[in-house]
Amino acid sequence: MKPLLFAALCLTASCASGQYVLGPDSQPQEGVPKGIITKHVLAPGKYYPGTPHNYSIYVPAQYDASKPTAFMIFLDGSGSLGNAQRVPVVFDNLIAKHDLPPMIGIFVDPGVLPAASPQVMSRYERCYEYDSLSTRYSQFLIDELIPEVAKKYNLTKDPNARGLAGVSTGAVGAFAAAWNRPDQFRRVLSFIGTFVAMKGADELPGLIRKTEPKPLRVFLQAGKNDHIVPEQPYGTFYAGSWPVNNKVMQEAFESSGYDTKLVLGDEGHNMKQGAAIMPEALRWLWRDYPAPIVVKEPEGMQRAGWDPRGKVYSLVSADKGWQQVGETYKTVASPVGSSDGIVYFADPAANRIYKSDADGKVSVFKDSSGGSAALAAASEGRLYAAQPARKRIVVYSASGGEKTVAQNVEASSLAVSAAGVVYFIDAARKTIGMVDAAGKVRTAYQGNDLAQPSGLALSPDHGMMIVTDAQGRFSWSFQVGLEGALINGEPFYRLEMPESGWMSEARSAAVDAIGQVYFATAIGIQGTEANGRSAMILNAPEHGVVSAIAFAGKDWNWLYAAEGGKLFRRPLKAGGVAPWVVGKLPKPPL
Repeated sequence: MKPLLFAALCLTASCASGQYVLGPDSQPQEGVPKGIITKHVLAPGKYYPGTPHNYSIYVPAQYDASKPTAFMIFLDGSGSLGNAQRVPVVFDNLIAKHDLPPMIGIFVDPGVLPAASPQVMSRYERCYEYDSLSTRYSQFLIDELIPEVAKKYNLTKDPNARGLAGVSTGAVGAFAAAWNRPDQFRRVLSFIGTFVAMKGADELPGLIRKTEPKPLRVFLQAGKNDHIVPEQPYGTFYAGSWPVNNKVMQEAFESSGYDTKLVLGDEGHNMKQGAAIMPEALRWLWRDYPAPIVVKEPEGMQRAGWDPRGKVYSLVSADKGWQQVGETYKTVASPVGSSDGIVYFADPAANRIYKSDADGKVSVFKDSSGGSAALAAASEGRLYAAQPARKRIVVYSASGGEKTVAQNVEASSLAVSAAGVVYFIDAARKTIGMVDAAGKVRTAYQGNDLAQPSGLALSPDHGMMIVTDAQGRFSWSFQVGLEGALINGEPFYRLEMPESGWMSEARSAAVDAIGQVYFATAIGIQGTEANGRSAMILNAPEHGVVSAIAFAGKDWNWLYAAEGGKLFRRPLKAGGVAPWVVGKLPKPPL
């Protein structure tokens, strides 16, 4: 911070008042067992090549190597260790009082890439590591830092017993790591967090509101005078207002049902208040431990005026999560719902098609399936399958009899209309083909708008065809013409993109009974209103990318999702319709 700005901030009454002081829990206490602190250097790894990281480890006196031990990682670790914050002293006192479990502290500093010669500048990694919303920093912690510490100490693998803390930009890094990997971290301390428009953190409140809540507990602290001076009450910095954006974060958490707390004080961009309340913040963060942190539906759902439109909890329930169907297979592709609650799915690597009944019991439907990779269900228990290696599309009867529908076609996704028209994507040519009711193969769409067409889904009235683009942000809506051609296409559905990588991975779509469309993407299952607006994001069953989704079940109120070699399902409050039934859609909200 520039000296003049710091001086201006400290002219406020709150800076002069000295109201924030370190209390007894931040002072060394006689008779309290003291932990041991050691210093280390983490060698350069793959996530920040050539860049070492300095870190320190605090080990409490009560450490028992025979038991997995809780731990917290503090970004900008040297500051947390210093006399201003005194985190090790706080740990000593709170552990002795049993307000914290015996806990290891990992205090890591941002990396600095050493200069190649005295004449050139080193590369300072702090903003790159902390400000980004990508998964890189979380992977650095999970794959490089934590395993190195675990060589010496017995660290727990329970995400409920693993916390993160950060200051300023470090607060963004701590939260982003937990947001991206709640399967690894569940507790976050954020002090004077920079949730502003520097490298995307200002987008977090919108994502928090529309994303299915994750099992996180988040403590926020901010100062009313953070980058605020009397002459510039809306903020001195180009990226926005620190106090306002922390408040917006807190409101987003509250609206989505998170266990969260915001303490807003009178200081500027410093840790005076944060250090003073550190003991109480840690107590709040770890209260009721080892009781797990669980997702709860927002309290607002039970209050008058709650608007269900586009809400995650209008579709799913917090206590009814994903269930695995069957075992782990070589691959799982293209789940589709059929009659009587049956779900078919392909395992191209095993050259099989499986079916699951309404109770989730899985059996082999077709062995030696010709490498079937894309499926589509039709009336009377018929199942269409694309066999890329044989360059053909076939249809199976309910008993498994096979009939060729089209030859010399390369199909990677299928959709079948009530009139018996079979649509397919030719990924190599970036076209959409069709096999009409007479068996003639034609081109339904040929254009240059779709970078990587991947998935097809007909609207319930069969008037529109949704086409996903696995590369771009937008998926497309085409009108189905009188002769089946796809016309009047628009990039209608705007999806949220992953922070790292340049592909949406939108490879599959499903449509519910009121025309809302759901897309399997890199960041989860994204739901859009019928008007094309992004409304909700369901979390993937496991950490990874959902490759395909489908509505199914006897009442079409189960959502199935393929991820890796696993198939999952969860019950819905709403659902889809049989693909061979033509329904009438309500007018979409505007």
